[in-house]
Amino acid sequence: MPEPGLRSAPRFSVIVPVYNVQGYLRACLDSLLAQEFTDFEVIAVDDCSPDRSGEILAEFAARDPRVVPVRHEENGGIGAARNTGVAHARGDYLLFLDSDDTLTAGALQAMAGRLAASEDPDLLLFDHVRSYWWHEVKPSAVRELLAAAGKDVFKPTERTEFLHMFAVVWNRAFRRDFFVNNGFRYTDGLYEDALMVYTTMLTAERAVCLEHACVEYRQRRHGNSMKTPGRKHFTIFEQYQRLFDFLDGRPDLDRLRPLFFERMVSHFLFTGARESRVRVQDRPEFFRRAAAMYRRHKPAGFTPPVEADALQFQALERGSYRAFQTLNLVNRTRLRGQQRVRKARRAMSKRATAGFYRMQLKRPIDPNLAVFSAYWNRTPSCNPLAVYEKARELAPHLHGVWVVREDVVDTVPDGMDHVVVNSQRYWELMARAKYFVNNVNFADEVVKRKGQVHLQTHHGTPLKRMGIDQQKYPAAVKGMSMRKLLERADRWDLSVSANQHTSEQWERVYPCGFETIDAGYPRNDVFFRTGAREILDIRERLGIAPGSTAVLYAPTVRDYQVGYVPQLDLEKVTGALGPDFVLLVRTHYFYGRDPHLQQLQERGALIDVSRHPSVEELCLAADALITDYSSIMFDYAGLDRPIITYADDWETYVRSRGVTFDLLSGKPGDTPGIVATTEDELIEAFRSGRWQGAEAGELRAAFRARFCMWDDGHAAERVVNRAFLGRHDLLPAPPPLSERTVAPSPREAARAGAVLAPGADGAPGRPDAGPTG
Repeated sequence: MPEPGLRSAPRFSVIVPVYNVQGYLRACLDSLLAQEFTDFEVIAVDDCSPDRSGEILAEFAARDPRVVPVRHEENGGIGAARNTGVAHARGDYLLFLDSDDTLTAGALQAMAGRLAASEDPDLLLFDHVRSYWWHEVKPSAVRELLAAAGKDVFKPTERTEFLHMFAVVWNRAFRRDFFVNNGFRYTDGLYEDALMVYTTMLTAERAVCLEHACVEYRQRRHGNSMKTPGRKHFTIFEQYQRLFDFLDGRPDLDRLRPLFFERMVSHFLFTGARESRVRVQDRPEFFRRAAAMYRRHKPAGFTPPVEADALQFQALERGSYRAFQTLNLVNRTRLRGQQRVRKARRAMSKRATAGFYRMQLKRPIDPNLAVFSAYWNRTPSCNPLAVYEKARELAPHLHGVWVVREDVVDTVPDGMDHVVVNSQRYWELMARAKYFVNNVNFADEVVKRKGQVHLQTHHGTPLKRMGIDQQKYPAAVKGMSMRKLLERADRWDLSVSANQHTSEQWERVYPCGFETIDAGYPRNDVFFRTGAREILDIRERLGIAPGSTAVLYAPTVRDYQVGYVPQLDLEKVTGALGPDFVLLVRTHYFYGRDPHLQQLQERGALIDVSRHPSVEELCLAADALITDYSSIMFDYAGLDRPIITYADDWETYVRSRGVTFDLLSGKPGDTPGIVATTEDELIEAFRSGRWQGAEAGELRAAFRARFCMWDDGHAAERVVNRAFLGRHDLLPAPPPLSERTVAPSPREAARAGAVLAPGADGAPGRPDAGPTG
């Protein structure tokens, strides 16, 4: 293998069209840059992608010069992006890799070896595997065909079995001189792959095969343009007309016309029968155009091959749409819709209010009614509460109602309209509300009507694996139905994201059709709007003595454990830290009250804040945070206060739950501060002062830049503007972190409190800090 820099041009140019793939792009690029064979370039064409894919490309290009980003100022489609990639390519061979797919380990090395041994043929055909969103991987149907070819060098028109391969351009490599000198260019619209595959195969003089599976072809649940119905699928007729125009200019290939005619008709039948491609109302016209192409290009004496359904061909030739339907060539969308309604009704029939709910579903949707819920109908809190409060200010025409459990009704603030889950009014609201806001999911029995809008706010940044990634971790799934989870996520119209990492994760692990709102988390707005006096008031209400250093200890739940099992010897730690420190302990909301914590609190060893209604207040009151893998670290980082990671079971946690990045790597952006893996290390970090030293500050700054990129006090405003007011022109981008004014630390608040005039709320030097209202 030649070493980079010794050749005037790389061996491979890998062309990657990029559009709306921020959830998958990193995996694609990582699979390329991890190849042992390094003599390649990546021409990544940003086709005016509306998401942040362009920023990801810039990030990769900054750290590896083999990544060459090119941007289209207007969206031109995948064909135009590939043409741009070819124009910029310098490699001996062209590879076209879709940006949601990946190369397998050793792929480029295997390709390079076969090409060198075959003296640089025009085409190299290689194998692939299909990777499904439920993590099943299946081999392709051509594995044996490719293996049987061995090391043969052949002319494709003389080995017609290879013309039956999956007609996509990413399962082959093209010698660049062959591709460019023959004037091959991608056409506009879908199905451009089939035209390119067939015309290059008919032109090539020398081709070889490689049985190595080089591409992992991702079968996305949603988001694939081929699975989005519409008139764009009619482009298939234009593409095949171009193919037959090509054949008209090559009379030497007339013997192959029956084969391509069969390929064309089979492709028409496959496409027209799928609701994910051709809509019901468009199918009669699709059929008519397919029949016209059949009659126009049918070779003399053609008979369908044995493996084809002759009745389907005959129905198309006769031009009988009725016969076409009778043969069940059309996917019955209406029947599927009726089945979904019946399914919902069967679920509802288990409830006494089923009939009432069905009646309410027939009433008009109330455009000014919004339903809110948080943490499975617990007390109003978190992102939904912040959105609710901002909506009262910016969209006062909306009436918000909170769904709560009967046992928490007493905790609902005075004046806040609420309804008990499963009451009659609850089902009326669920049937008629225009907007639904939650940080988890509404019940399976809730039927989403056309015109209703579901806003998913989430409640954390994912360090641990979520969504479909959980399937690999039985301890995390615990009998969870992934099908039902995704059906619930299918109801989401809008998904709030706290940072770029979160946007990419949610779009990949919840493969549904929602739109991401890059806003920051609304619940964190209070970190930018709270003044010194309020912080002192919060600490006083919590019982924190003046001058004490309050450390919030907030561990997450362990999927591999049953019940609350303390990871820390709290008595030992509090005793070692001494009287100047006070530990605020908050257990995960999945757990009930812990008697031992209550005993320690009664003895004055700590303050149990597990049932405090506002996590945000606890963060504001704390001088520092100790946590393990809880998402609270990402929120607390916005306050720019010390974070200590206590990770005594990291390896076990990674194996049982999985993680999205290495929290303990010590790399800037991964680790938020000092790391301790034993109680003694934790105690030493405080006694030595390392918990608030320069090293901890540098790590915190990088972590904050990565995960608090949009939090600036205006997240709720962005969400309300987009979700309720339909405004896509959100507020300007957040200012640099150095220019954002966060709430004062408790020490700053104490100093400010000594000089504040009566009634003042802000802290000197923090003009934006003020009352939260």
